[in-house]
Amino acid sequence: MRLLVAFPLLLVALLPPPAQAATGDLAAPATKEIAMELVSSAENSSLDWRAQFSYIEDIGDGRGYTAGIIGFCSGTGDMLRVVRAYTRAKPGNRLARFLPALRRVNDTDSHRGLGRPFVKAWRKAAHDPAFQRAQERERDTGYFRPAVRLAKSDGLGALGQFIYYDAAVVHGVDGMKGVRRRALRSAATPGAGGSETSYLEAFLDERVVEMKKEAPHENVDRVELAQRRFLHEGNLGLTPPLRWSVYGDAYEILR
Repeated sequence: MRLLVAFPLLLVALLPPPAQAATGDLAAPATKEIAMELVSSAENSSLDWRAQFSYIEDIGDGRGYTAGIIGFCSGTGDMLRVVRAYTRAKPGNRLARFLPALRRVNDTDSHRGLGRPFVKAWRKAAHDPAFQRAQERERDTGYFRPAVRLAKSDGLGALGQFIYYDAAVVHGVDGMKGVRRRALRSAATPGAGGSETSYLEAFLDERVVEMKKEAPHENVDRVELAQRRFLHEGNLGLTPPLRWSVYGDAYEILR
């Protein structure tokens, strides 16, 4: 009888502890606003992400023009999707005539058929609410929602959800998934019974490796002085106050 009682107790003792509920939801409006400001601090050195609808330049990363609220690129297809969506919503807009050129330069760093007229048209279109909605829709459908959905399935709280999203912004969703695959070699997600902190440390380690593969992205302040700082502070819910620095500039969100 003693063995019969002890055996189920032993099995219980060997089971992994139940996973804790994830802290926070990046899709909640107030937290999503924080996410947008964090990305903007790294992408545009400003918390005012709404001022970036008009941003456009070639940063020399081999992706052609980088533009808009999260850096849509003429060479990666997302800029083309933004202009297509804008044209569906508002035919005859000032960017519509550049659609053939955007199709041609996709997967290249070429400016052929774009150049100064396109840059000027982008900046003027940025004042149009329909164009702003097209940018936000592409951000959400192409980057934010897939990243947050995957992070939630991995049992991550708001900080982990943001860490996935920021990786998707810079490396694309496929690139973010590649970072995740490498992190899984050394740590389990909380959804699989692992430690959230240990897993995110592993993910950020692999993110740094990925960042340093390209000269335009080799500065890792957005990882080390923001995301890892929040992690070391134990702020898995990405709860204000938040203080961080990027490229020598200090930022804070107090609300």
